[in-house]
Amino acid sequence: MSRNRSSDNDLVKRLDRGASGLSALTEGFRIARDAMRANLLRSILTVLGVAVGVSVVVAIGALMTGLRSTVMEAFESAGPDNFVVMRFDFTAISIENDGQRPPWWGKPEIEPEEARRIEALPSVSDALFDLGAFQVDIEFEGERMDNVTATGTSAGWAAYQPGDFTVGRDFTTGELQQNRAVVIISTGLAEQLFGQRDPIGRRVRITNRNGRGGTQEPFTVIGVYEPAENIFSTAFQNWAILPWTASVRRLRQGTFLAQVAVVPEQGIPVERVKDDVIATMRGIRGLGPREENNFALLSTQQIADLFNQLTGVFFLVILLLASAGLLVGGVGVIGIMLISVTERTREIGVRKAVGATRREILWQFLLEASLLTCAGAAVGLLIGWGMSQAVANFTPLPAEIPAWAITVSLGTAAITGMLFGLLPAYRASRLAPVAALRFE
Repeated sequence: MSRNRSSDNDLVKRLDRGASGLSALTEGFRIARDAMRANLLRSILTVLGVAVGVSVVVAIGALMTGLRSTVMEAFESAGPDNFVVMRFDFTAISIENDGQRPPWWGKPEIEPEEARRIEALPSVSDALFDLGAFQVDIEFEGERMDNVTATGTSAGWAAYQPGDFTVGRDFTTGELQQNRAVVIISTGLAEQLFGQRDPIGRRVRITNRNGRGGTQEPFTVIGVYEPAENIFSTAFQNWAILPWTASVRRLRQGTFLAQVAVVPEQGIPVERVKDDVIATMRGIRGLGPREENNFALLSTQQIADLFNQLTGVFFLVILLLASAGLLVGGVGVIGIMLISVTERTREIGVRKAVGATRREILWQFLLEASLLTCAGAAVGLLIGWGMSQAVANFTPLPAEIPAWAITVSLGTAAITGMLFGLLPAYRASRLAPVAALRFE
């Protein structure tokens, strides 16, 4: 019987402590709210200090998320299984300043015959020989466009470049083999050079200043191509595509960075296709079993992974810098709360005199600091959302606020308020009631 009474008494005590804790929490929120209202201007300035840091973090998160999604979509549209045979793997290059040429400098260049042999493989759908990008000047009847990005490539490139011909056509395999001086230009370049006139059949003069000896040749426009809208199409609006044979023989463009874009046959595992390409390249170059490859295979996924690594480091650095705004806001919170404790010393003494415990006083000021920072986080989220909407409306980036940015902002704000409010709250809880009541 006595054991039952003891258990009942313990349960009652636990319930009383729970009710008292909830009541103290509610009362702390109410007192904190009233204190913020009583010092409205000071509270607004503190909230704005936190809001600036939060809004920057949220806006950067939205910007980086939009940038990553846009770039990844562009990579996927080029074919997730496609890969490139290159002279060297540029993702593994390290820069040395010892005055000597890097080890990859002596590797043989990619040859057109190697592209033809790769395309003949049963596991390969297409193998496009490509010289890489180079800069040219294009002129038509006094209208001149400098530093236009040009590419010398094989026929059939349009099947793997998202977009459509607005007028005209691609060059044929026959035109490629016959070294015809024909060119396809982008819609942006067509508008710059021809305005409202039909560009098809018109002759433009193309100058390759970086070619061997420099050269200028007339080319006939046979097509205008509008690429699918993505971040790259917006950044590079003026470009031209030529047969690689005409680029080499007429514009004297070198083959130093030539590569082969390989498109696997559907249904064949990409690793098998890579093995076939490696075996073919090694056979062409006469490499023995113990010799390393003097070429490199680079997949779309590898480029995407490299981009993620670079943007991840950049994003981390920017995020740390932006977090300094939260630190500044936290310093403002601690200053404001110390002032608040000093101004409300008599109030603290009265609360202690009527039975408030040190823990209740501590929670009161911690809650007030947390309310200030959480209010700043809410305002910062609204500002960050507005900034991301402006970016999405006026730029090609689909800036979207990720869920983690909201969680991190609110969580960081709450923790910041607790940490920076701890010293003032501890100071308030340690005040002696008699000394506090005597304070004027």
